Amino acid sequence: MDNTNLPVTSSKSERRSKSKTLHTTSNSKPSLLMAFLSCLAWLYVAGRLWQDAENRMLLANLLKLNYAQQRPKVLSVEDKLMVLGCKELQRRIVDIEMELTVAKSQGYLKKQLKQSGSSSGKKLLAVIGVYTSFGGRLQRNIIRGSWMSRSDVLSKLEERGILVRFVIGRSPNRGDSLDRNIDEENLATKDFLILDHHEEAQEELPKKTKFFFSTAVQMWDADFYIKVDDNVALNFDDLIELLESRHDKDSAYIGCMKSGDVVVEEGRPWYEPEWWKFGDQKSYFRHAAGSIFILSKNLAQYININGASLKAYAHDDISVGSWMMGLQATYIDDSRLCCSYSGQDKVCSLA
Repeated sequence: MDNTNLPVTSSKSERRSKSKTLHTTSNSKPSLLMAFLSCLAWLYVAGRLWQDAENRMLLANLLKLNYAQQRPKVLSVEDKLMVLGCKELQRRIVDIEMELTVAKSQGYLKKQLKQSGSSSGKKLLAVIGVYTSFGGRLQRNIIRGSWMSRSDVLSKLEERGILVRFVIGRSPNRGDSLDRNIDEENLATKDFLILDHHEEAQEELPKKTKFFFSTAVQMWDADFYIKVDDNVALNFDDLIELLESRHDKDSAYIGCMKSGDVVVEEGRPWYEPEWWKFGDQKSYFRHAAGSIFILSKNLAQYININGASLKAYAHDDISVGSWMMGLQATYIDDSRLCCSYSGQDKVCSLA
């Protein structure tokens, strides 16, 4: 018979071979995927181990350095910051803060006041702030009729290095008739320093003092800054002599130095709400009386820079005295700045 007519055996063999090939191919795909994933996992673990090994090497080197310098083997917080790269950043922050403080002390502030300074632009001997109020127009006119009597007196005083301004804040109701009257008066006399960010009130005198020194030291370059009540008359010749005699004193805090009992009974004049802070004897520390006192430029700059954190007590002279206690201030007690009362007026030896 012809064998070409019997293809059955060879057909079964071919199908069996093809089936094995397909089965092998289908089984190899998951194996390749698993191998690929295993490779990725190995790379990840190896990378983490390498990073940890590098950190351990850095820490080990620091420990060796500590041992060589006979320092404790326990790492300090600063060492750990150095390892993590934060130490240099911390130092830079400290440097920037110091630079900012210096810039503030030199008048480079973000928000400069726009009021005009001295017309000559020269350095002044003193800036005098005469404290006044909305109801003090009569007293201001009395002053203008006495030691500020002539129309050109302010410019002549400025030629001698003395600048005088009435100091007042703003009304609680901004823009009302009180504010408008002060603006109109200032337009005619040009002798006000208006504290736009201060609300004028008797109980806010310590804050007014803070604003006055901060504003004055930004606006005018002077050796001294002086606070005076509006019922004190000044003799400018004697005042200039006093200031020139203390011209070489750094951090000068000048006034009629006094102390006294703290008033603890509410309702009495000069009551101090925080009386309990002054100890068992309840006596004030040494300070310049509030009628008139003088600060040198660097002390006024200190108030300007640190005003936001300075504690204010019930009275402005006590508040300023508390600020000076923490500084290397030179206390100068001058009896010519001591005042006594004669009716409603204060009589001072300097007047």
